Amino acid sequence: MSCNSGEDVEKLQQQISVMRKELKNLRQRADGSVRSHRKHMTTLQSALSKIGENKLQLCVKPNVDHDLGLSLEKGSIRTTPIGYINSCFAAKNGTPRQPTVCGPSRATLQIQQTVFNNPDHPLIGLDEYSHVWIIFLFHKNGHLSYKAKVRPPRLNGQRVGVYSTRSPHRPNALGLTLAKLEKVEGDTLHLTGVDMIVGTPVLDIKPYIPCYDCPHTRLDTAVQEGDLLSEDESDCQITSPSGPNTALVLDSEEASTTPCQVSPRSDGLGALGEMLSEVKDYLQQGELTKGGAAEESNQSELVGPEGDAGGRLHFGQESYSTIAGWIKQPPVSTLEVRFTSHAERELMEFLPSDSTVMDKPRFKFLKDSDEAAAAIKAVLSADPRSVYRRTRCQDRLFFFSMDTADITCWFGDGFAEVLRVQPILL
Repeated sequence: MSCNSGEDVEKLQQQISVMRKELKNLRQRADGSVRSHRKHMTTLQSALSKIGENKLQLCVKPNVDHDLGLSLEKGSIRTTPIGYINSCFAAKNGTPRQPTVCGPSRATLQIQQTVFNNPDHPLIGLDEYSHVWIIFLFHKNGHLSYKAKVRPPRLNGQRVGVYSTRSPHRPNALGLTLAKLEKVEGDTLHLTGVDMIVGTPVLDIKPYIPCYDCPHTRLDTAVQEGDLLSEDESDCQITSPSGPNTALVLDSEEASTTPCQVSPRSDGLGALGEMLSEVKDYLQQGELTKGGAAEESNQSELVGPEGDAGGRLHFGQESYSTIAGWIKQPPVSTLEVRFTSHAERELMEFLPSDSTVMDKPRFKFLKDSDEAAAAIKAVLSADPRSVYRRTRCQDRLFFFSMDTADITCWFGDGFAEVLRVQPILL
């Protein structure tokens, strides 16, 4: 009797296991059908909008402002690209995932005349800033699917929520890049440190202002109203009672460009004065905390004014920021990058961008071969491969383009080696 009962239980468990697999397959098929339906509907709507574009404009024109207002209230907006990126990266493959990965990367952005009659006018005054936020669309996602959990390459396959990552596959495929503004020429921006490919639609440009965008520069909310500077006095400045020679830049990385500097003053500022005295002590000591380094953790870490984990010095409860531990200590390691002698010779054949010689390949964005080598090393050291390629295609060659060069390389245990650097055949 007991034997039969045990066999029945085992059969039931097997049946349950089969049913679970079937349910999983059904869910996957349903998700695929939904994605396919969404893609077909988008294609159909695009085709219909192109066919009836002229008639639709005539019909809607009298009530454009009214309809637009209702759409904004409902959260529906119609975007218009203000320009398109012309970058040294022609395809997604090999493009840095973050703008800080490859500093030498360059791009230009020309404002569309269809948006502004005088496209150089909206850029007046922007050359007073060193960095700008670029809001753009991930136009090469390839499909409209997205999931609540994703596998960031830096986590090497582990899943986290999509909103805790910079994944391009999200309900609204919006991207955000902080780029260095080299110069403004008429209606064109010249940028460096970009992670966008050629043809990327740009929706908006905003200046980077450390006083507003960096939490380390916010004032202590506990400071009484009488201690705060008036708008016409401050101009993003904090004054110090410590003496005429005191000067403090709140964000060390922006020391050469940020307007948020501490200027000397002689009057007392109460709680703010005490806070600045603490800052002065910190600068003299050259350390955030005493008694050793902070403990390593995979959880969120506190980032102090210098970006160090474990920092306790801050300006009010909103002045510090926290980031996920895997951002600073990802499971994937930085790779050593090397060139074969043949690849080095091929790279040296590329002429600078300002060269007038026509019978040899030359760069369009990068200055010279040395800068190109630095850019290639920056891209490969961050391991641009997807998790799938790392695990399933380890022995295959990896190809990507940069500026006017096609790069061929392969990956070994802890290193990447550049094999060929050839000019792109147009």
